[in-house]
Amino acid sequence: MTNTSARFPLASAVASRLEVLETSTSTNDELVARARQGAADWPSFSVVVTDNQTAGRGRLGRQWTAPAGASLAISVLVRPGPTFPLDSLGWLPLAAGLAMARAVNNALGSLGTAMVKWPNDVLVDGSKISGVLSELVDPETGAVVIGAGVNLTISDEDLPVPTATSLAVEGVPEPDPDRILSDYLSELWSLVESLLDSRGDAAASGLQKAVTESCSTLGERVRVELPGGNILTGIARGIDSSGRIVVQADGSPDVTPIAAGDVTHLRTEARA
Repeated sequence: MTNTSARFPLASAVASRLEVLETSTSTNDELVARARQGAADWPSFSVVVTDNQTAGRGRLGRQWTAPAGASLAISVLVRPGPTFPLDSLGWLPLAAGLAMARAVNNALGSLGTAMVKWPNDVLVDGSKISGVLSELVDPETGAVVIGAGVNLTISDEDLPVPTATSLAVEGVPEPDPDRILSDYLSELWSLVESLLDSRGDAAASGLQKAVTESCSTLGERVRVELPGGNILTGIARGIDSSGRIVVQADGSPDVTPIAAGDVTHLRTEARA
């Protein structure tokens, strides 16, 4: 059963189409299937959302779990068009992370600060409140579904891992799901529209600068686990024009750009 407006009137005014599900195994799976029905019925910036996702997925098949009613799972369809550079699609999940960080900061006020952890998380003072997962629907047109989960009212006792948090844990007494969703969609739409207008040029659109300024990973010592078991440790120096993180390896003047798809795990480490 769906209800597209009663619970989310603010978000309904932002999305080109909003479908609210009482429950879903995965909002990304739901929207990917709908997107393939065609742009006439499911135009760019169509949205599927639920507060009860039972089999959410993160990067590399990792699970995203939360008690029913305590978080939002949000999937947004973006149809960049066939002329949009495929190598710029990596900026879409970064745009989503930035948009979510801004929405969370609006809710937090002075209670804390949300920042982007490259490539796909949003942290509040070091604890994860949101994760992002994007999936390519159509390589010919570049259509992408961007999924994001955000923890709203999960208590300390129900957090899935000690390094997670929620708006309630951070001190927001009654997080408003409609306001959070509306703020997120508004921020994401603005960032994506600028990127589309600049034909995928993240520097020209201002997205590269905005993500860099909001990225807590930069300047930190990181340990990057790569496919095949290879490990790269060093300082995260920046984010390049393709959205890759640039790491200066320990003991080397050289820097290495690393794409999100080439990372098994990235964590920050204390400096020696």
